[in-house]
Amino acid sequence: MEIIVNFAQGMVESFHKSENYYCKLTDKMLFNSIPFLLFFPLVCIFYFAIPSTCIKKRNIFLLIVSYYFYMNWEPVYALLLFTSTLITYLSAIGISYFAEKRRRKACLVCSLILNLAILFLFKYFIFFADNVDCLFHYLGIDIDMPSFSLLLPVGISFYTFQALGYSIDVYKGTTKVERDFMTYALFVSFFPQLVAGPIERSNNLLPQFKEQHKFDYDRVMAGLRMMLWGYFLKLALADRCSIYIDVIFNHVGVHNGGSYLIASLLFPFQIYGDFGGYSLIAIGVARVLGFRLMENFRRPYFSISVSDFWHRWHISLSTWFKDYVYIPLGGNRVGRLRCYFNLLVTFVVSGIWHGANWTFILWGTLHGFFLCLERFLGIGRKTYSGLRKVVHIIITFVVVSFAWIFFRADCLSDALTVISDIIFKMGIPNEKQYGVWFACILALALLFVKELSLECNWRWTKRVSQSPVLSHIYMIVMIVYIILFGVFRGDQFIYFQF
Repeated sequence: MEIIVNFAQGMVESFHKSENYYCKLTDKMLFNSIPFLLFFPLVCIFYFAIPSTCIKKRNIFLLIVSYYFYMNWEPVYALLLFTSTLITYLSAIGISYFAEKRRRKACLVCSLILNLAILFLFKYFIFFADNVDCLFHYLGIDIDMPSFSLLLPVGISFYTFQALGYSIDVYKGTTKVERDFMTYALFVSFFPQLVAGPIERSNNLLPQFKEQHKFDYDRVMAGLRMMLWGYFLKLALADRCSIYIDVIFNHVGVHNGGSYLIASLLFPFQIYGDFGGYSLIAIGVARVLGFRLMENFRRPYFSISVSDFWHRWHISLSTWFKDYVYIPLGGNRVGRLRCYFNLLVTFVVSGIWHGANWTFILWGTLHGFFLCLERFLGIGRKTYSGLRKVVHIIITFVVVSFAWIFFRADCLSDALTVISDIIFKMGIPNEKQYGVWFACILALALLFVKELSLECNWRWTKRVSQSPVLSHIYMIVMIVYIILFGVFRGDQFIYFQF
């Protein structure tokens, strides 16, 4: 009875918080905001009102709304988006114009240096300056490092990597140069995947801006179902878990090992629900408009190894690093030790990409180490079934969850405190948030059933998507569930900071 009462109180408190956060919901163009729920239907109406044969007019319209979408955060940073677009556009034109390899390479290098310099200035300079200052202070040398504060432009790592990927592909000859600047600018700024991916490839998305996209009811409904599941992952899973996780990780040192353990086991699902939810909404939005974005997540917590995890988690980024960092370093075509080195470098760079903090660097390094260890032991090269597969899934989840602690912690000392207390100071959690726990467990159960059915390819999942009646019932049930159990406080998506 006490659990039911506490759960009801939690729901009431959540409702009051959602009212208090109404202003926050109207600040930015978040997928989980009121402005976006008004913005997207209007975009669809005007987009399909333009005849499908008028491809250029449609692209101009999408370009305008994409920049409007981005300028809702900080209008001035649209200049950075435009600058990155212009640099990579001109470099690709130069690459296609020159026949000499030396000049073509010079164009590519200019594109890389200028874009990475902008990324470094806004995302990494303060971190770099602080660490250099600490190093010289440790050596007894006093220096005055320049100091200034810059707001991190939302999505800068995503659109920078997407634009750089285009430059590299043109140089390698795998993508034809796009001479229409408006079309290319839309490729870089396409609003569904602009601020948090998927990081699209030019040979997939660019040609689609030259296709006719007619209104198709079945395709629109498929896109809406994807969006709805994405909203479930974000509002009913990720944001619900964050209520407990934030209390624990934002006050490291005042809780016991039991609290840290629960928070550490919930965080993998929070970040999956948050980022996976965003990706599904983005893919669904694009699908409604007629565009096909690449899959970004494929049931990552059913992975049988860390290597398998990276074939399922943030696929657009992992394949980007594979194609543009790991393989150019030599990949696995070199000796064993060099292959290990290539893996470590790739994942250290991946950690740096995620943020200017030693916690992210260590997180990436840990994954690189785990992958090297798997290669050394020969783990993950075989397929497993039955109990053995379940054991491998559990071990992989534990290993990945351990690394997530460093990702979530504010600093290395907090991460070490959490790990130490889980090992040496285990106890019963003091936080009796029964309502939060109940809602989290219920959402996790639904997630497990849905993803298990897809992993095992159960027939009923196809029947639901193919049957109009069952499809509509599914959507109604999901809407009701999100309204009852979702957290409506305008939480920003975690990967927006990257």
